[in-house]
Amino acid sequence: MLINEPTKQNILDAHERIVRQIRHTPILTSSTLNSFFGCELFFKCENFQKVGAFKFRGASNAVLSLGDKELQSGVATHSSGNHAAALALAAKMKNIPSYIVMPKTAPQIKKNAVQGYGAKIIFCEPTLQAREEALKKVVEETHATFIHPYDNYSIIAGQATCAKEIYNELTDVDFIIAPVGGGGLLSGTCLSTNYFSSKTKVIGAEPKEADDAFRSIRDGKIYPSVNPKTICDGLLTNLSEKTFSILRNNVNEILTVEEASIINAMRMIWERMKIIIEPSSAVTLAVIMENKETFSGKKVALILSGGNVDLQKLPWL
Repeated sequence: MLINEPTKQNILDAHERIVRQIRHTPILTSSTLNSFFGCELFFKCENFQKVGAFKFRGASNAVLSLGDKELQSGVATHSSGNHAAALALAAKMKNIPSYIVMPKTAPQIKKNAVQGYGAKIIFCEPTLQAREEALKKVVEETHATFIHPYDNYSIIAGQATCAKEIYNELTDVDFIIAPVGGGGLLSGTCLSTNYFSSKTKVIGAEPKEADDAFRSIRDGKIYPSVNPKTICDGLLTNLSEKTFSILRNNVNEILTVEEASIINAMRMIWERMKIIIEPSSAVTLAVIMENKETFSGKKVALILSGGNVDLQKLPWL
């Protein structure tokens, strides 16, 4: 596992390590959206990634980076979302055990997905303290390696491969926009941009109702995510020491957007591009929507981070 901030070579190695396991996701365009917003938009579709989210990149790199002794004991984490499914599948593909601590209140569809990938689920109360205590017990009993969803350099190097693929296909990108929750994807995007497309500006996209990353970068200290009121269930966590350090030194700006813009952007992508994305993905287009002049005439890459959405609870219904 990486113990230092990922280098260019670390990201190249990560991509080589995971390339036969992940799905190479397409970059889609829409002439309708280009003319509507007055810029060239390129959508990197991680909603088509295995487990339906970019998280499979980082989980695969973390698992495939483990030594033989670590592999025998398996991996563990606490997560109720995409990281849980991603780690469970990466472990299954390596034929090692995985232990996932999930809150009892996690959606049944997510419990089913994690179970379907062969993980052992340990349920706990829906508090961070309960999750951490349950995980500690699991690690003590099984000696499994704890894989944090984003405060882990092997995870960050894996997430960085998403932007690397973009720069393999596109040149002269003016801006790249990625969502920010815990900061794993945005950190990786910053590093890949630094190494492979240094003239590109990196923008983090965040809901106004969960703007802890925006405030953390502005004030130079990590703010916890307290009672966020957003439909973007993938962007509820705050930055970690590792992601904060990378973002503070590399991100150009974090722009926050209104809930109404997120819903409109999500619906626009469903209707115009005929693809399913989750609200956390839609923040990237919402940034364009609310800042048209900034991006006018520019070439912009947007990372659509995932497509795991509850079809019974579509935000425009």
